[in-house]
Amino acid sequence: MRTVVTNNLAGSALRELNDANGVATISSLSHDGRGVARIGGKTTFIEGALPGETVRLHYLQRHKRYDEAELAELLAPSPDRVTPPCPYYGACGGCDLQHLRPEAQLQTKQQIVAEQLEHLGRVQPESWLAPVTGPVLGYRRRARLGVRLVPSADGVVIGFRQKNKSFLTNLETCLVLDPRVSALLPELKTLIAGLSCANRIPQIEVACSSNAVALVFRHLVPLTEQDRTRLSAFGERHDVRVYIQPSRPDSITSLWPVNPEPLFYRIPDFGVDIRFEPADFIQINDAVNAATVAQAINLLELTPTDKVLDLFCGLGNFTLPLARRAGQVLGVEGEAGLVSRARANAQLNQITNVEFISADLYKESSGAPWAGFKPDKLLLDPPRGGAIEAIKMLAERLPSKIVYVSCYPATLARDSEYLVRVLGYQLAAAGVMDMFPQTSHVETMALFTR
Repeated sequence: MRTVVTNNLAGSALRELNDANGVATISSLSHDGRGVARIGGKTTFIEGALPGETVRLHYLQRHKRYDEAELAELLAPSPDRVTPPCPYYGACGGCDLQHLRPEAQLQTKQQIVAEQLEHLGRVQPESWLAPVTGPVLGYRRRARLGVRLVPSADGVVIGFRQKNKSFLTNLETCLVLDPRVSALLPELKTLIAGLSCANRIPQIEVACSSNAVALVFRHLVPLTEQDRTRLSAFGERHDVRVYIQPSRPDSITSLWPVNPEPLFYRIPDFGVDIRFEPADFIQINDAVNAATVAQAINLLELTPTDKVLDLFCGLGNFTLPLARRAGQVLGVEGEAGLVSRARANAQLNQITNVEFISADLYKESSGAPWAGFKPDKLLLDPPRGGAIEAIKMLAERLPSKIVYVSCYPATLARDSEYLVRVLGYQLAAAGVMDMFPQTSHVETMALFTR
């Protein structure tokens, strides 16, 4: 493996450091999937190393409080190390844990959540939930593929960014993408190479639904009629919906077919269909999303008289299934377009005991946007920034149960501390959902009770 000399560490000092401290035993994994070792009393993060392994390393950067290195030689491998199934692994930045057995990935993710809760939030769950799992390959129904015309690479490159670089990985296949999209990668390169503006197509947005595959082509200059004809023919030939995006997401229009049926995904346990636009946020893993919704509703122990508040509700992914079990549900979301589509989804599913409102959940105010609605139960599903501002708007009487669905353990830990230390909740249970297998991304569900 290569050694990178940086301004943080001159070449001679780097050689001296590698000679002196070139072997380490890995104690754990960091939140971003790197091995962690203590060398000379200093934490070192080692790319490609796994817990329990003894490795020879090359230093990349040296900092005041920690160092960064990469695996140079594996001296004693972990029993959980496996051969990555993807030929692009190590170069492509789309995955970073394919060298770790999937079951061990889950154990590692739970350990990361436990450490974050304890060290940042000063809390521990009373019990751990069984991991929510699904397929470990072919699961990714949403993606943003980079596109570049690279003459030195003999044409168009399509893929995810290379690890720690701004260049793209030239993918012919992708094992984590929905197979319907992975199979199209070679022909997509040929398609774009034949467009008049091949060097002005920066990305393709992928959105796979229960009824279709949608591809959104971002173009920085106007398309010619011939370009439109080529794109439409590609969509018709492969039965793929083709959308074009000349500017912001709200500029997306359908090219083929001209008037397509709405995209949707199904949550079968609750008889709910969720319609969405190609650029809307939906959970990336269909099977894990359905299981996550079911687990959240089970933990809330809903009754037909319960009033439930769903904050950061989006399109109604949790809200509408909640309404199948509760007496009344209110969904609150910051993006007005999502609120409009959530209302349409309620009507589509003939659910009448739910309301949706648009409100800024990151702006603390003297009165909560849901004033007058006194929830018995609460569901939180915030972005990476967490939900601390919304939590601080909670007022007596507080919900008896809160299910918090988190995509970032650090903000979950911070918010957990406030819920436990300030509002008096107990962290009754926590567990991971394997929404992003083969990656270090961690999704967590936590149950708080009073």
